[in-house]
Amino acid sequence: MIVCSCNVFTDHDIRKAVSSAQPPRTPGQVYGCLGCSAQCGRCARTIKKIMDEALGACARSCCSGCPHTAAAAGNGADISTPVELIAPAAVSVAA
Repeated sequence: MIVCSCNVFTDHDIRKAVSSAQPPRTPGQVYGCLGCSAQCGRCARTIKKIMDEALGACARSCCSGCPHTAAAAGNGADISTPVELIAPAAVSVAA
């Protein structure tokens, strides 16, 4: 199913990114892995949900023994700082 209609990627694309040797740890990192960036941000929660399902118990309580943490740490990647999405500003229209 298409998860992000702005960047046109699917749940399969997210699962493939998460199963890589250096998996993304945040929705913001998923966008980067897929060669795009957040547009409207409406899909961020769905991306997180798919990531949690794909990583299973690892997503809920990652530890030093986790193969995902070890793979990222071994390459000098900083996975401790999450990439935050910037929500679009609210626009008000005068009547």
